Amino acid sequence: MRSINVTIWNEFRHEQSPTPVGDLIRRHYPEGLHHTLANNLAAPDLALRPVSLDEPDQGLPEAILQTTDVLVWWGHCAHAEVKEELVDRIQRRVLSGMGLIVLHSGHFSKIFRRLMGTACRLRWREAGEKERLWVVSPAHPIARGIPETFVIPHHEMYGEPFDIPADGRIVFMSWHEGGNVFRSGVAFERDRGRIFYFSPGHETFPIYHDPVILQVIGNAIRWAAPAEIVSERVTPQPQPMEKIFSDNPLADCDTSSLHQPAPEAKKP
Repeated sequence: MRSINVTIWNEFRHEQSPTPVGDLIRRHYPEGLHHTLANNLAAPDLALRPVSLDEPDQGLPEAILQTTDVLVWWGHCAHAEVKEELVDRIQRRVLSGMGLIVLHSGHFSKIFRRLMGTACRLRWREAGEKERLWVVSPAHPIARGIPETFVIPHHEMYGEPFDIPADGRIVFMSWHEGGNVFRSGVAFERDRGRIFYFSPGHETFPIYHDPVILQVIGNAIRWAAPAEIVSERVTPQPQPMEKIFSDNPLADCDTSSLHQPAPEAKKP
């Protein structure tokens, strides 16, 4: 069995905060969310590697990114610190086939907004209310083995409207105790890459110790894992498979210049 190389990226800022809230977060995630996820997702078919924003090359040097089959992303307060050059490299890797799992407040990350092409805004409220999730696509691989409905006892509310593209496949819907609803699990495809957004995971609650939540994330990793990653995407121009009988109206014209970049304008 070939292992899926999974890199779990976390900005790792809340867990280091010298505040009472930081103390609470460290109670749930003493080594950081990324290490907790790596420990709790451990399985024979997953090679899990936790990294964080303050590591060299913001945790994703080329050697790591190029050996990642699925990237799991958690960010919240440091979205702006992620370099555009890194976002460019991740985007190219996703379009080539790497899977991307975006968790909770990662909806506002640069990479998710880049791949969605929208602002990814939503409503939110921190009241520690109950959240009930429903499986709305039971045949989807991410929903395999997940109960029809399950509850997070206390969570941050994310609510509609959620500004994401309409091409996403909704796998989970949430209802919050305060009355809001939300598309809490949505799957997308971009070129060769598969993307899954999953909203549970507010840092002050022990969400990533919940067996059902972990099973969803594990399912998502296996669904998003590529059969292969094609680093160079070239559109070929093969010989026609069928004989072309039509006369080419441009047969006597040299159209090669139409496919060349325009020359730079000369400076006066």
